[in-house]
Amino acid sequence: QVQLVESGGGLVQEGGSLRLSCAASGTILTINSMGWYRQAPGKERELVATMMNGISTYYADFAKGRFTMSRDNAKKTASLQMDSLKPEDTAVYYCNAYLIQSNDDLTVRDYWGQGTQVTVSS
Repeated sequence: QVQLVESGGGLVQEGGSLRLSCAASGTILTINSMGWYRQAPGKERELVATMMNGISTYYADFAKGRFTMSRDNAKKTASLQMDSLKPEDTAVYYCNAYLIQSNDDLTVRDYWGQGTQVTVSS
């Protein structure tokens, strides 16, 4: 079993900051990538940022310059620092991980957290 648990969401005023955290637990051999997605009401889920093995990070255009993703491979955690938040950043934010559970099964599978609500008021 693998679990991803997000934390750190909440209500913040426009221009404020929030830091989201994600912790992976369970039977995990290696995590290939971790990422953050978000889904606003009535919209499709979209990528916010993703980091491959802690080496390279991709940010969606709306996240560049405002959001910063980090990973701790040893702790199996990821964070998303969000600054200069705007009302349009309001969404449920999800943590995602592509990982391999054991040497007995090298299939890469993706897992999702339950999501954490971020609300930015104007």
